[in-house]
Amino acid sequence: MPGLKDVKDKIGSVKKTAQITKAMNMVASAKLRGAQEKMERFRPYAGKFAEAMRDLSGGMESSDLPLMEVREVKTVEIVVVTSDRGLCGSFNANIIKSAEKLRKQYEAAGKTVSFVTVGKKGTQALKKTGKLRVAFNDIMGSFQMFNAREISQSITEAFLSGESDQVDVVYGKFFSVGVQRPVTEDLLPVKPVTAEEGDSKGKAEITGSYIYEPDPNEIMEVLLPLFLNVQLYHAMLEVGASEHAARMTAMDNATNACKDMIKELTQLYNKARQAAVTGELMDIVGGAEALK
Repeated sequence: MPGLKDVKDKIGSVKKTAQITKAMNMVASAKLRGAQEKMERFRPYAGKFAEAMRDLSGGMESSDLPLMEVREVKTVEIVVVTSDRGLCGSFNANIIKSAEKLRKQYEAAGKTVSFVTVGKKGTQALKKTGKLRVAFNDIMGSFQMFNAREISQSITEAFLSGESDQVDVVYGKFFSVGVQRPVTEDLLPVKPVTAEEGDSKGKAEITGSYIYEPDPNEIMEVLLPLFLNVQLYHAMLEVGASEHAARMTAMDNATNACKDMIKELTQLYNKARQAAVTGELMDIVGGAEALK
């Protein structure tokens, strides 16, 4: 059985750890409120933007614009959006696992795969594969739209130059405070969406045509790069909110685990103390018997 001092020191160490995890839980909770509000305000904008793109691209051919060009897919680029910091449970690991699974699927089909990482955790994990083309680190703590624009320009240039024939994005989507799951979406080429595809629930039908000024092709030339910016920024917002929610849950679990450890160590301490007291009493009784 360990000594009293060892057990007492360990109890003190676990108590300090519990104080740290509780403080981190409170910080994550405070940051989550702001990140979640920002994400929820942006979702309607992203939805309306996608709806406008659906209406514009519905009557277009894929060859009308370079970013809509559909060609034989030989090279695929996967944009992986994770957080810069850890201590958020399996959140980043699940995103990386999904990206790796997608890579293996493409390579099994004979395609070449490269990665673009947004967030330090994704970079650290995928750098080992030797397929990392470019990394954007230390921006997830305080990113802005210009960060999404910089990432968008990098993947667009690679697509237009023929370095990639298809671009996907993998990120952690925020469903609720307790649920964040990795999702995969298409980025490039931007595919025309018909009214039937856009209206998956079948609750509304297009009964007339829209008249655009200027020509829809001219509008799409401007909107397509902006659409990619919005999609990437939306993915980063989702990851930002999901990261804080996952960290809050992880730190809450860690605090509860510390409480359980303190309870077990306290029981062990009491047993050790009782054993020490019993031993001392036996020595006293033994000494008294010897003096008789």
